Amino acid sequence: MSLAPETFDELREIAARYPQARSGLLPMLHLVQSVEGRVTPEGIQACADVLGLTPAEVSGVATFYTMYKRHPVGKHHVGVCTNTLCAVMGGDEIFACLREKLEVGNDETTADGSITLEHIECNAACDYAPVVMVNWEFFDNQTPESALQLVEDLREGREVVASRGARITSWREAERVLAGFEDGLVDEGPASGEASQAGLRLAKDNDWKAPEA
Repeated sequence: MSLAPETFDELREIAARYPQARSGLLPMLHLVQSVEGRVTPEGIQACADVLGLTPAEVSGVATFYTMYKRHPVGKHHVGVCTNTLCAVMGGDEIFACLREKLEVGNDETTADGSITLEHIECNAACDYAPVVMVNWEFFDNQTPESALQLVEDLREGREVVASRGARITSWREAERVLAGFEDGLVDEGPASGEASQAGLRLAKDNDWKAPEA
């Protein structure tokens, strides 16, 4: 089944943002996921048609990046950082607890379709380790207990707010934002936290400046 005409219009809108249209492929794939819940063969063909590429070229990109899914994702994507620092700070334990609670393995979705659980690589938020992400929003300094409460709140439909960002919507809505379509939540929540600002304050107190080029 082909995508709706409205989706084709938005794919063309994304492509038109760039001097070279094929540069829009990554956000276009996010748009496909926001509509289809994954990167479907129909979505690949649509992107290829809009950009004048072959389906193989589009598929090569979609299969290279782990953010693009070839199987359906739940209402919420929960990623647990298990890279070195987060792992030793408790990320492995958090992932094990969530896996047992949700009764799923890595990159699998709960029977009710509410949560897809995945262990993910470094989120560049090591000063807040261990970090969990929901639909790509940060939840800092997590523990097994707080992570279990987080997924319980998500499954029960309670309002959940990221540590350094907006209130959580859904994975598909987040994918639409990554495609470049604003959801009106961009100014919600703090953009940085105490740990990140500590370095800035230290630099100001000592009058440190970056070396001139």
